Amino acid sequence: MISKDEQILNLLGLAMRAGKLVLGTAPTLAAIRGQKVSLAFFPSDGGASQAKKLADKSSFYNVRLVQDYTKQQLTDAIGVNRGVFAVADHGFSRKIKQLISEKERN
Repeated sequence: MISKDEQILNLLGLAMRAGKLVLGTAPTLAAIRGQKVSLAFFPSDGGASQAKKLADKSSFYNVRLVQDYTKQQLTDAIGVNRGVFAVADHGFSRKIKQLISEKERN
């Protein structure tokens, strides 16, 4: 059976191929400010000041910020060397949030 983490990372890969990810720090912050996304990712091994900036923006605009994965895991999942990105699709966001909730309950 595939773990919840693997399912989440696989969904990120699908979202990337479908063109539903906003890649990079500045575009992600702009998408959060413009309320075009409801789910953002930041690597667990990313910089503290950038993490704080993203966390503050995310909480202000009610965007779920996920920091459960390393930069390497995120890069492997989406196939592009980007640590900061957001999911710009309601369906992908909803499914990933559901998997995260299930993972947290276990």
